[in-house]
Amino acid sequence: MDRVANIMNGLGRNWVSGFWVFLVAYFAFHAFQGDNSIYALKNLQAQEVELQALADYTRQRRQFLELKTSALSRRSVDPDMLEEQVRKKLGFAHQDEVIIMLQ
Repeated sequence: MDRVANIMNGLGRNWVSGFWVFLVAYFAFHAFQGDNSIYALKNLQAQEVELQALADYTRQRRQFLELKTSALSRRSVDPDMLEEQVRKKLGFAHQDEVIIMLQ
């Protein structure tokens, strides 16, 4: 009986230390696991870099298409752009050109 009393007395004195150890272990575990962990943050940062690269590519592509579209506007038609589109869509060529078909 004396032994059980010593154990209970020791637990009574050390519960605060045990609580702090548990609290630190709890937060350390969750710092490396779960949706809000360090690993999840690194994955989100990598995803942000990929999406930024995609946004930059899309922005450049849009600017290119806007430039091509503005060259074919009704106000001022660029002759080179018009010739390129006629050759591409309708298959026209000059009389002195040689056409090689690749399949």
